[in-house]
Order: sequence, then C-alpha cells, then structure tokens
Amino acid sequence: MGDGLSRDKNESREFDRARDELFSHIHRCGVLKATAEQQEEWLDDTMDYMAERYPELGREALGELRTIGMRFCRPVIARAQETDAEAEGAGETVGAEAAAA
Repeated sequence: MGDGLSRDKNESREFDRARDELFSHIHRCGVLKATAEQQEEWLDDTMDYMAERYPELGREALGELRTIGMRFCRPVIARAQETDAEAEGAGETVGAEAAAA
C-alpha cells in the first residue's frame, strides 16, 4: 500500500517537471504568437517528444498535459493583442509629448 503512494508522488513530481518543461518550450519556441493550427501541430510533435522524455507518465497524464498546454497557448484574453495595443498607445503618448515640447 505504501508503494502505491510513493508511486503517485513520483508520477506527480514527474508530471510537474513535464508541465514546467512544456511551458518553457512554449515560451522559447514562440508558440504563443502562432496561429491555432500551428499551435496544434507544434503541440502534437512536442507531446510525442514529452511521451518519450517522460515514459513514466501514462496516457491520461499526457492527455492532461496536452490540455494544459493548449490552455496556456490560448488564454481567454489574448496576450499579444494586449501587448501590441499597449505599445501602440504608449508610442502615441510619447510622440504627442515630444511634439508638444
């Protein structure tokens, strides 16, 4: 019985490591700026890699990891649009201030 608990802890720890690695790959590869189709394709390839890298994770855990990755790629509020809009607004403010001076 104690062996099952340690196995669950080990799998949980491996899942956490795999999740953190997936998020790191998403950021490093620029997936957040990709189209939905490109994100799906990238995630399919990356999940194949993650399955090889973390063989102790079962099919269910890998499916959950994929779902988390897709949610991370497609937040409710689009990051890129907000960042671009804020940058444009700041640029206009700076330009208006420079023109007034």
